[in-house]
Amino acid sequence: MQLTPQQLETIFVKSGLLSEADFETAKKHSRDKKTPLQNILIEENFISDEHLGELLADYFGWKFINLRKQEIVKDVLKIIPEAVARKQSIVCFKRDLVGLHAAMADPENAEIVSFLEKKTGLPVTAYYATERDIENTLSKYKAEVKEDFQTILQANIESLAGMSPEQVERQGKDLPVIRMMDALLDYAYDSRASDIHIEPQSGRTIVRFRIDGILHDIIDFPVSIHDLLITRLKILSRLRTDEHRAPQDGKLQKQIGKEKLDVRVSIVPVTEGEKVVMRLLSERSREYSLEDLGITDQDLALVKASIKRPFGMTIVCGPTGSGKTTSLYAMIKIINTREVNISTVEDPVEYHLAGINQIQVNPKVGLTFAAGLRSLLRQDPNVVLVGEIRDAETAKIAVNAAMTGQLVLTTLHTTNAAMALPRLLDMEVEPFLVSSTIHLVMAQRLVRKIHPGCIASYSVPPEEVANIKEQLGEEHAKAVGLDRAGLRLYRGAGCKVCKNTGYEGRLGIFEILEMKENIRKAIMKHATADELEQIAIKENGMRTMLEDGIAKALNGLTTIEEVLRVRGE
Repeated sequence: MQLTPQQLETIFVKSGLLSEADFETAKKHSRDKKTPLQNILIEENFISDEHLGELLADYFGWKFINLRKQEIVKDVLKIIPEAVARKQSIVCFKRDLVGLHAAMADPENAEIVSFLEKKTGLPVTAYYATERDIENTLSKYKAEVKEDFQTILQANIESLAGMSPEQVERQGKDLPVIRMMDALLDYAYDSRASDIHIEPQSGRTIVRFRIDGILHDIIDFPVSIHDLLITRLKILSRLRTDEHRAPQDGKLQKQIGKEKLDVRVSIVPVTEGEKVVMRLLSERSREYSLEDLGITDQDLALVKASIKRPFGMTIVCGPTGSGKTTSLYAMIKIINTREVNISTVEDPVEYHLAGINQIQVNPKVGLTFAAGLRSLLRQDPNVVLVGEIRDAETAKIAVNAAMTGQLVLTTLHTTNAAMALPRLLDMEVEPFLVSSTIHLVMAQRLVRKIHPGCIASYSVPPEEVANIKEQLGEEHAKAVGLDRAGLRLYRGAGCKVCKNTGYEGRLGIFEILEMKENIRKAIMKHATADELEQIAIKENGMRTMLEDGIAKALNGLTTIEEVLRVRGE
């Protein structure tokens, strides 16, 4: 349901949730991008989809439901045929002694409520759910990937066994192997997987999904199907189907509901055949704001102050998969206006952002990070995002750009914030340039969040407290309150919604090193990373990632075990 600007102004401005200036900015972006104002408010992180839904329900006097947190039985879901559910934006999510409970984009649709009451003979309670929430929930109409695969295999086992990869190349679009690949991508998307691994082993092929940073075995199938599936994937990715001995990289797109899913494909030869890893990049992956990622208000204020300066450098650090690119994009969204020229050089370009000039690194034609950055600086940029500083040449160009009038946002592969500064010195950047251009270094990791639907607190036994203290050290344990009496922690009990893991989604743990005068002086003296870290902690009050993680565990956002697991990355 799209509201008028006047209704939205009443909800947000007159209630004090948004300032008039922010609301006017959102209206301007809505006009510039020809996008409904309601969508702009969500896309540009003025408000989350769930919070907006709660406000709309309250404004109109409706009951609100977040379907993502509901365990929905398929028999109840299928009371309404999928085609009708999609057309009417409605989901039946519960049946109990009260009657049938249905989530709707328009709870005042009396016609569909009457239809349901006649069909089921039960009273119907209507709730408001956002269109995005309903759209995501409609994926539950699909069968599990195991069911789909088994159904396809059983019905087509003979034809699949007799088929060659060449036939897959020549045949039309209704082959069983094509339906298998579609089912795999659909299920991975519905499971919020970031990666799909297809791994040939002796006698069988195993499919694994990386969900919230952890790999899970999903299904295995006869190795005879493997080559057919890989050939189909190569066709979709426009790769050579006759090349089996060299690595290949490609990409494909798939429409899932109203969303376009971008998939990066990497194929490498292993001893048992060809192994595939697919990275899934969806629109919902780029919806995060820094607040959504779990950064505290205090640290957020430091980041916003850093990226709103007209020049200088902000660095995000962490290993591969720690959410660095997501954080950079969240920063870009804060400063992305029509008055600012923002350009990026990335490898690869993971998400396409409206109004931003993005360059894809391509070493085969000489377009390296350094060459791309050098070219961008002749394009009159205000803000430059460098996907990663990998070498001395890129480092020097980026630092000089930050010194001569551009705001530079970039990443480094270091384990903590303090290590980023000596790392630049190792890349032959002069100490005075490092100390005078860098405003802030943010290091981060991603931990799994406890699933809110099955969270439970428990009293921590003394032996577990002692074990945690031993791993953290007495100083850290005392700093975050782990030595207090009657300590209680949290964990997920496990349920069908979270697939009995106890976790759903991830959030960041952070440490922010702000460039203050004492840090500058230490850099000029070639201080080590350990020395810089001690200055930042003892003199400037920096909270380490470990302390940030433990604090989030104490607040029931994640578990101590998860923080300690990620600590080792």
